Amino acid sequence: MAQLTPEQRNALPDEAFALPERREYPIQDKTHAVDSLARVGGSGSPDEQRRVAMAVHRKYPEMRAQMHKLAGE
Repeated sequence: MAQLTPEQRNALPDEAFALPERREYPIQDKTHAVDSLARVGGSGSPDEQRRVAMAVHRKYPEMRAQMHKLAGE
C-alpha cells in the first residue's frame, strides 16, 4: 500500500481525492488509485464504491481496460 505522511496528504489539492468533499481515497497517482479501489471495495458503502470507481476511471481510463482484462471479461 502506498503511504502518505499527514503533511503530504494535507498538501494534496481536493481534486486528488475520489471523494473530495471528505478528502478521502487519494487518487493522485495510479498506485494510490489502485489502493483506493481496494480499500473502498472492502469497507466502503455501495455508493462510495461507485463514486471511487468512477473517479479513478475518469482520471485513468486505461485502468478500466486493464481491470476488465484481469477479470477475464
